[in-house]
Amino acid sequence: MINKLIKKVFKRPKSHSSVKATVIGASSHHIDKSHISQCALSVIKQLQEAGHQAYIVGGAVRDLLLQQTPKDFDVATNATPEQVKRIIRRSRIIGRRFQIVHVQCGHEIVEVSTFRAKASLDSQHQQTDEHGRLTRDNVFGTLEEDAERRDFTINALFYDPQKNEVLDYFNGVKHLKQKHITMIGDPTQRYREDPVRMLRAARFCAKLNFTLDASCKTPIEELNELLLNVPESRLFDELLKILLSGHALRSLEQLSALHLGNYLIPSLENSLDKEQGAIFIKQALTNTDLRIKEDMGVSPSFLMATLLWPKLQERWQHHLHLGEKNLPALFAAMHDVLTEQDEVLMIPKRFEGTMKEIWGLQPRFEQRSGQRPFKLLQHPRFRAGYDFLLLRAQSGEIDNALGQWWTEFQASPEKREDMLIKTDKPQSRKRRKSKA
Repeated sequence: MINKLIKKVFKRPKSHSSVKATVIGASSHHIDKSHISQCALSVIKQLQEAGHQAYIVGGAVRDLLLQQTPKDFDVATNATPEQVKRIIRRSRIIGRRFQIVHVQCGHEIVEVSTFRAKASLDSQHQQTDEHGRLTRDNVFGTLEEDAERRDFTINALFYDPQKNEVLDYFNGVKHLKQKHITMIGDPTQRYREDPVRMLRAARFCAKLNFTLDASCKTPIEELNELLLNVPESRLFDELLKILLSGHALRSLEQLSALHLGNYLIPSLENSLDKEQGAIFIKQALTNTDLRIKEDMGVSPSFLMATLLWPKLQERWQHHLHLGEKNLPALFAAMHDVLTEQDEVLMIPKRFEGTMKEIWGLQPRFEQRSGQRPFKLLQHPRFRAGYDFLLLRAQSGEIDNALGQWWTEFQASPEKREDMLIKTDKPQSRKRRKSKA
């Protein structure tokens, strides 16, 4: 009964696609197979031996053609998720709206998806909202239809490692050589179907250092408000992809140029317009890009804390001018900034809590007497707070001597007592007289 229902919902309509692929052989594409995941190669081999079509798709093919090593590999096939699961061990079906299969090989996961049909307004299985955004798109299709429904030509590439051939349906290889990003189909309609494509255009331009075709750039200013109708979880995922792309600084510059930044972080453009804020944010993103290139960990909470810090400082000073004390003023500023941010794009609570801790630790680094520095060392967010402090020093916001003091204090346990600043001792509180 369940299988019948699944087949009914995901039944494959008769193909109406007339696109044809250009087949590019090994002598022309020069893909180095040593850059391909053994897990992906195994998945494709097993699916093809079982009689199915199977290809490496999308960004992985694009990167291979650019002589780069992809970070992950996606596989597309005409096998249904149930068929993939039966053929491949250590695989599991995930997703509700459109099921895909995750194949695990050690720590690596290869995502396997069934070919999908292009959007069709007369399909009973595809629905749009009043703005044209696809809200339901659950139709299996053919290889040709799967190529046609993809967004940019450079992502509509399929590689068969068994035959060592690339299938190119929309001159994607030519556009790669020209360092040019263009849409498959009418850009206005494709942006309406999925407004996140505007953000993806900015991200790919920054990541690849490519130019965006004028036909793709022109509609963005008119359609950018469509991002307000996209689920926040999806927008935040795209924001993380931008920040963790290894080209975060260039990506934010692209977002700003396309007038898209305010739909992710409303305070960002104002912060970048001010010298100190711009220096701080650019330093933070430069450090992040460097860490990613060196395969070091990056915390989304830390990143979001840096992007909102210039606005937070502005609000902090505002509350201080109103006569509030230092810490209450800081916490009031946190509330202001996060409330403003959440009105546009809500930050998940798991990140928001850590951000508050990082911000809240900053005044405590100025306290370098008594037992307070020792207690701060034991704080679970000390390292993140300390890294944030160093970033503030790097950008010239605070005296570099404060960062150096904390660097030496934690590195030299035997010197800590001597390093304490005696003049930093707070005034003792007078005890209240007990009532008779």
